[in-house]
Amino acid sequence: MEFRQIKETCLYVQDLARTTRFYADTLGLPIIGEMPDRHVFFRAGSSVLLCFNAQKTRESKDLPPHFGEGQLHLAFECEAEDYARWKDKLRQANLAIEHEQTWLHGRKSCYFRDPDHHLLEIIMPGIWG
Repeated sequence: MEFRQIKETCLYVQDLARTTRFYADTLGLPIIGEMPDRHVFFRAGSSVLLCFNAQKTRESKDLPPHFGEGQLHLAFECEAEDYARWKDKLRQANLAIEHEQTWLHGRKSCYFRDPDHHLLEIIMPGIWG
């Protein structure tokens, strides 16, 4: 018995409107669910990115309370032929690329920050083989 994938991952954010503008408008992720002042959920390929107002989920009565703080990391995989276009899109949005890494077999990734300073990465396929 084994897991197929990580279906969803979660970030805790300070300002849901700002988060929505960043992930939907800047990165182009479709919104698949939202509750004002509590959460906004995005589709990223076959995965789901959950963005929560930490204080609201800390006080949750419907589901187990959960919350977090600090700068977290997640990576978005893109097609190798789209990698340079993604970097251009980040630059056009005035997002600083903090670091670019060349991995095994010439695969590349670049790191940048969201408005809550979470470390995001755009990565070519094949890095984890």
